[in-house]
Amino acid sequence: MNNKVNYTLIGISVLFGLAMMFGFAYWMLKPSNAEETQKYLIYFNESVFGLNMDAPVKYRGIKVGKVTRLRINPKNTEQVEVTVDILKNTPIKENTVAKLTAQGITGLTYINLTQGKNDAPPLQAKKGQRYPVIKTTPSFFKHLERSFGDVVSQLSLTLDRMQQLLNKKNQEQMSHLLEHTANIMNKIDKLLDQKTVGHFQSSIENLDNITYKVDHLVPRIDALVRSSIAWESKIDDSFKSIKNTYLNMNKTMENMAVSFSDSALTFEKMSHTVNNTMLESQNMMIDLEGTLQEFQRNPSDILYKKTQQRIAPGEIK
Repeated sequence: MNNKVNYTLIGISVLFGLAMMFGFAYWMLKPSNAEETQKYLIYFNESVFGLNMDAPVKYRGIKVGKVTRLRINPKNTEQVEVTVDILKNTPIKENTVAKLTAQGITGLTYINLTQGKNDAPPLQAKKGQRYPVIKTTPSFFKHLERSFGDVVSQLSLTLDRMQQLLNKKNQEQMSHLLEHTANIMNKIDKLLDQKTVGHFQSSIENLDNITYKVDHLVPRIDALVRSSIAWESKIDDSFKSIKNTYLNMNKTMENMAVSFSDSALTFEKMSHTVNNTMLESQNMMIDLEGTLQEFQRNPSDILYKKTQQRIAPGEIK
């Protein structure tokens, strides 16, 4: 029995299988005459690790092309220039963006195209450009790297501040602070003995009773306030009445003053008349007194008017 292995035959078989696989892949990826392709350029500002030649280009998850060339941008060494072939019937618009996307856990990467507004015009090559350039957006790993970098920076800053905070001087002050806090807690523990706790409970019970009484007193206070408001309204009405009475009295006093002024003028006229009457009465009394004296001397003379008046001594007739 021949146990020798023909390694030549095995090698030829393996090479033939690989050739068949590459041929099949090329046949699958090669566009037909009805599906012609259009070249586009994509410039990435990040690492394209995992992106290889013939890597798929997908539009919303559908494969529409492949990567045909990878190189450093000769005009900007910080960018990676990627040339892709995409089917012409793919709606590449001016707002279409390309993003590197990881393909499972294999470590391979493909280019995923996303579209913005549907009414945007188709992407065309600008002046000086050989092929149209598709815009890019940072990948998930780029965002993660930036976020991680920000977190690391913030963490480093926090550690620096913590190191500055926990220097020797602050540690000594913290130690003194903890010591004083322990002393205060010991004093509070000694202060809050059973007797003090009992007084505290009694105070709480008294406060509860006071609160209960206040709750019952509040309705009375409300009633008192309402009565006070009503009484204040009555007082206000009384003051208004007194004010009106005072105003009426003022008018009455003014009228009385006018009446007194008129009465004074009338009284003055009456007094003048009475004075004249008195003077006339006085003259009449004088005449009457002279008549009485003459009647006493010679009554008949008054009746018959015959007696002549005697001439006093020293008078000339």
